[in-house]
Amino acid sequence: MLTSLPFICCLLFASHVGGQSAFTPRPLQPDVGTSDPPPPLAPIRSPSNANWSQAQDNKGRIPPSCLQKTSIKSAFKYVNTVLSCLIFAVGIVGNATLLRIIYQNKNMRNGPNALIASLALGDLIYIAIDIPINVYKLLAMQWPFADSPFGLFLCKLFPFLQKASVGITVLNLCALSVDRYRAVASWSRIQGTGVPTGTAVEIAVIWLLSAALAVPEAVGFTIRRFEHNNVTIRTCILDPQTPFMTFYRDAKDWWLFGFYFCVPLACSAVFYGLMTCEMLRHQRGHLRISLSEHLKQRREVAKAVFCLVVIFALCWFPLHLSRLLKKTVYDSLDVRRCELLNLLLVLDYLSINIATINSCINPIILFFVSKKFKNCFKSCLCCWCYSGSLSNSLQPLHHGTSLQYKHTDH
Repeated sequence: MLTSLPFICCLLFASHVGGQSAFTPRPLQPDVGTSDPPPPLAPIRSPSNANWSQAQDNKGRIPPSCLQKTSIKSAFKYVNTVLSCLIFAVGIVGNATLLRIIYQNKNMRNGPNALIASLALGDLIYIAIDIPINVYKLLAMQWPFADSPFGLFLCKLFPFLQKASVGITVLNLCALSVDRYRAVASWSRIQGTGVPTGTAVEIAVIWLLSAALAVPEAVGFTIRRFEHNNVTIRTCILDPQTPFMTFYRDAKDWWLFGFYFCVPLACSAVFYGLMTCEMLRHQRGHLRISLSEHLKQRREVAKAVFCLVVIFALCWFPLHLSRLLKKTVYDSLDVRRCELLNLLLVLDYLSINIATINSCINPIILFFVSKKFKNCFKSCLCCWCYSGSLSNSLQPLHHGTSLQYKHTDH
């Protein structure tokens, strides 16, 4: 499997790499080296104030030296870079082709396809901007243009686009789950082509809400300078300056896991459960053959959307697991923390690549869902088609079905 390659190489070549901040990898910040002086001894305090004093000491104490210095092996960098470039190429071509197919064919401009196009556009923006910055950070071990205003702009834009893209994906998957339930529940209603006004409003709300939820990232991230062994390091970190941003930093991992992971899964579970009950109820009735055929087609589309949700869960779970492990297990005062950070950072970069795969895999899923959709992709990629012939080759199903098409010879 493609994603197993970097993990194997990480185990063989990567040794003792430093930790990362939540959700966005950044250049390594060195721990206190073995040559650094030990932290000063704490003054003696009365037993009555022991607990309070210990809590204050933990906040102000310098972390103990790591047993070994941190580093990243070159092999890990190159394997990760090759994988990122592959994801970049597949994601750009796949999502751009999907948008072109939907845009150039009036028969495909319907509610579900509009949501899929919104999903593809969000993925395309993320892939085009965030992946190159990730690759540069890993190879150069520094933030691009860190000593210029443009570097500060990238520092705020990078996490903002990342969170906005994930929000667009999450909310579009929820909207698709609701749409598939409504399609099955209203089995007797046949919808023509064209994007409904309600769907257009949904997409606008999805993008505005996703951007609003990503604003704290743009506010909190900034360029900070560190001095270590007479070397100046500038990196992009989440540096809260207000009580709200401090609260956001402390609760960020749980917030991301709850809203950006659990919410779409819960929404899909609820509406797919209702959809299953609706299908079973219809199957016990006496439907006309044509309506039964329409219901079958809608069921196939529902399976495709369910597949998108499952792939989303599989792609994003390792990254959330890595963040929550660091949140709950990591102890900054443990001398063995570097071994844990080594494991977490290997898991972190691997998880980031798996999560990024979700941005390029949706067109691939749609490619394998339908033979007709597969032919449409082939024609578009090979420049075999033009708008007139492609429009004549497609006959849309009822109720805005976006993933299945009838064969013209059937």
